[in-house]
Amino acid sequence: MRAFLEVGIVLYTLVSVLGSFVKTVEHGFPHQPSALGYSPSLKLLAIGTRSGAIKLYGSPGVEFMGLHDENAAVTQVHFMPHQVELVTLLDDNSLHMWTLRGHNGLSELLEIGRFTLTGPPGVTRVTAVLAHSSGELLLLGTEGGHVFVVEVPGFRELEERNISLDQVSSSIPDDYIGRRNLEHVEALQENPVDPDQVIIGYGRGLMVIWDLEKKLAIQHIPATQQLESVCWTEDGKYILSSHSDGSYCRWMVGGQDMNEEEKSDIPYGHFPCKAISKIVQLPTEEGPPFLLFSGGMPRASYGDRHCITVIHGKTHVALDFTSRIIDFFVIRDGPQRTDPSALVVLVEEELVVIDLQTEGWPIIQTPYLVPLHSSAITCSHHVSTIPLKLWERILAAGKHQNAHYSKKPWPITGGQNLAPDPPQRDLLLTGHEDGTVRFWDASGVCLYPMYKLSTAGVFHTDADPNDNMNQGTEGEWPPFRKVGCFDPYSDDPRLGIQKIHLCKYSGYLTVAGTAGQILMLELNDEAAEQTVEAKVVDLLQGQEGFRWKGHTQLDIQEDPVMFPAGFQPFAVVQCQPPAVVTALTLHSEWKLIAFGTSHGFGLYDYQQKNSVLIKCTLNPSDQLAMEGPLSRVKSIKKSLRQSFRRIRRSRVSLRKQHLQEANARLEAELAEMELAPVQRKIEARSSDDSFTGLVRTLYFADTFLSDSSHNTPSLWAGTNGGCVFAYMLRLPSVEHRADEPVTAQLSKEIQLMHRAPVVGIVVLDGHGAPLPEPLEVAHDLARAPDMQGSHHLLVVSEEQFKVFTLPKVSAKMKLKLTAVDGSRVRRVGMAWFGSSRTEDYGESGLLVLTNQGDVHVVSLPHVKMQVQYPCIRREDVSGIASCVFTKHGQGFYLISPSEFERFSLSTRCVVEPRCLVEAPLHSGCSNQHQSQPDGASSTHRYINLEVSLFSSSKFTHFTSSALSLFNEYFNRISILHVLHITIIDML
Repeated sequence: MRAFLEVGIVLYTLVSVLGSFVKTVEHGFPHQPSALGYSPSLKLLAIGTRSGAIKLYGSPGVEFMGLHDENAAVTQVHFMPHQVELVTLLDDNSLHMWTLRGHNGLSELLEIGRFTLTGPPGVTRVTAVLAHSSGELLLLGTEGGHVFVVEVPGFRELEERNISLDQVSSSIPDDYIGRRNLEHVEALQENPVDPDQVIIGYGRGLMVIWDLEKKLAIQHIPATQQLESVCWTEDGKYILSSHSDGSYCRWMVGGQDMNEEEKSDIPYGHFPCKAISKIVQLPTEEGPPFLLFSGGMPRASYGDRHCITVIHGKTHVALDFTSRIIDFFVIRDGPQRTDPSALVVLVEEELVVIDLQTEGWPIIQTPYLVPLHSSAITCSHHVSTIPLKLWERILAAGKHQNAHYSKKPWPITGGQNLAPDPPQRDLLLTGHEDGTVRFWDASGVCLYPMYKLSTAGVFHTDADPNDNMNQGTEGEWPPFRKVGCFDPYSDDPRLGIQKIHLCKYSGYLTVAGTAGQILMLELNDEAAEQTVEAKVVDLLQGQEGFRWKGHTQLDIQEDPVMFPAGFQPFAVVQCQPPAVVTALTLHSEWKLIAFGTSHGFGLYDYQQKNSVLIKCTLNPSDQLAMEGPLSRVKSIKKSLRQSFRRIRRSRVSLRKQHLQEANARLEAELAEMELAPVQRKIEARSSDDSFTGLVRTLYFADTFLSDSSHNTPSLWAGTNGGCVFAYMLRLPSVEHRADEPVTAQLSKEIQLMHRAPVVGIVVLDGHGAPLPEPLEVAHDLARAPDMQGSHHLLVVSEEQFKVFTLPKVSAKMKLKLTAVDGSRVRRVGMAWFGSSRTEDYGESGLLVLTNQGDVHVVSLPHVKMQVQYPCIRREDVSGIASCVFTKHGQGFYLISPSEFERFSLSTRCVVEPRCLVEAPLHSGCSNQHQSQPDGASSTHRYINLEVSLFSSSKFTHFTSSALSLFNEYFNRISILHVLHITIIDML
């Protein structure tokens, strides 16, 4: 026991730097939304998706997510009035009850029940749901015309209170033309002033007001058009119905049983119109009511528009959205909560909130659920720990762009955000297909839009810079007004952003695009008119026999261009051929940028605005590199012809081929027998493989190239063919930097044995730590690198990690990946893992993402594999390609075109929602649900013991017997929930 205590004390006091892998939060807009709900009492918004997810949102930072076990779409979401429960209906006809239950001072979304009506599918399929104001009943309208009454939360069917189709049919007058076939229940609505009365709307058009207590029909409303929706006015005196022919009717409640409509209107007649799918009328304390409805557009002229019409007095606007409308609701304000304050519209690709109290009805900017894919995301770049001054300047530039938004605060304010303030300011930059770069505040749970940069103004395009999509044509009917920012169509695909690099210390930004364009930008607080200087760089260097078959370059504006406040371009480098830029890096202290394509790489001095270095890496046999991504389709016919020729040749030599294959298999089996049992044989790649000259990575380093006593600036480049180039750079002194040229001289060239693509290059200083970023030491944010000890070069290929000594470039150690488990490296990033127990301690590690979707952590400088976690599905190629790591052990990747998944491997840096939703005071038994902890969770106590993973010297005094005793002891007690201990080189 004493040995165990000694081991336990040491393990507890050791610094914990690496946590277990956890997916923390999803940023962006839910993919394929299918249902919308809102709780006025909780002030929470709910969105269901086709994949079965249910997401709740309140005030910024208040987010919950649940996932149905069934792989079915959510078709309806209904909050129970004045409670913390909600009900979801899936397209497999199952109902699910969810609750927000308190646990350890926080709320969590839990599924507490599920229910399916029993009976024939055509009869019991649920088409309409009404959550009764009592909070105890659900009314379920079905495809067979019946209405079932179910008690909640236990989902007990109250058969004696069900409303059968026979009961309704028997009360219908004989002269009603559609009495023989009422069709399905289309709508269920409760009387706002009498909870015992509900209106049942049938698909054929008939509406019946039913008394739940007396169990009889008290009025019939005989509409003859196909019914789409019903709405009861606040005073309970009128019912509005909307129909499939684009009309809506107003009916008086009470009086004669078979009454004619008081008012009938086709707002956009006289030609055939589309259905009005939903209609709402809301009063105001002073003035006329608001009338809102979706659809109803003239079918021939505007049948493809997605519109919600808002009519208030003499104001009539048809809000024209960018994608199909899912649903909408109105938030009400004022002393009695009667005045409509905001219209919330969920469409397929975004959430739009419109201020109904400000003149002109401007849009309220959303703090979350922002459509990241308003133009398709093409690349991402994360920058940690932004200096306050740069942060404020970017925010100020963004405010100029947001002047058209409403000044009203965000109206969805439910719940409390209990997460601590972010310890640092982080930026996520996304490049888009339309040539824009968007800046996002990625410090906390909400991915908040800060600023948008557009590069299209530098070039000649078909886009009209004065085009304002929010303005409709005066006198136009219907009175359209474009709303929403989702615009997936790019004026020119060549504008697409492929690479981004921001220096947070100098404020310089460089972005590169699809057509070989590289822009240098600097932050300016004022608008400025200037001419952008262009430099053409020929990466082929006059090689003959190559003809570029891809797209042409973008034409740069020759006249001065007025650029708004923010990042403004001052130089453009145009690569020839204009191929996609595949690698980009910036060194703001040296005033240099390096860029690479499938043809070579170059070095540009943006202070003197001239080229320093051009290197062609194109393989003479690589014809695919000359085609470009937009011309690949042209070679399909040629490929088919070649395939048929190969088939014919193979038939002729079939017997000979079988013999050769048998011999080859025998040789391969013999060769495999000679390998170590944990490794598989990796075939060396041919130098004739396609795109071997493609530049994958570029890296600046101040290290030892010529000898071990003189460090010098250098540029490193890695290619798809496993080649590494090292150039020694000569920089003039500060006094002569603007006059004397920068020169580059080839110093080293490394060819990896298996010619695997080089995806990362890092130089480690004398202490084995990565070199700091440019200007990081000058701003006292990092210690100066150790230049006394020997430096090492870490080359990361798709297959292995290899360490070389500098300056001799002799191999020192390596870690194989592909040979062990068949994985290939897709993404790498350096991370600093700060201790969760000691503020000033941390260790560096290499984050690796493989083509299998696994995340690895590799220790430095010993390149030992530490942990491995499944992160992304191996089939999700787009998600793997979109992954970006942060400097503090987190990462982002696209789980859909519109959503980022965030994950963390660090114990200190974990960004996740921590929020509390309290039940309304008059909700009765719901308060018990809120305060009661989750029983399953309360039976465990969590102990997470994690130790440093990167330094084997800390563990040398542990013996095998002591560790066995330690593990055996903890295996015997039940309080241990998580035990994560990884020890390197200990035994």
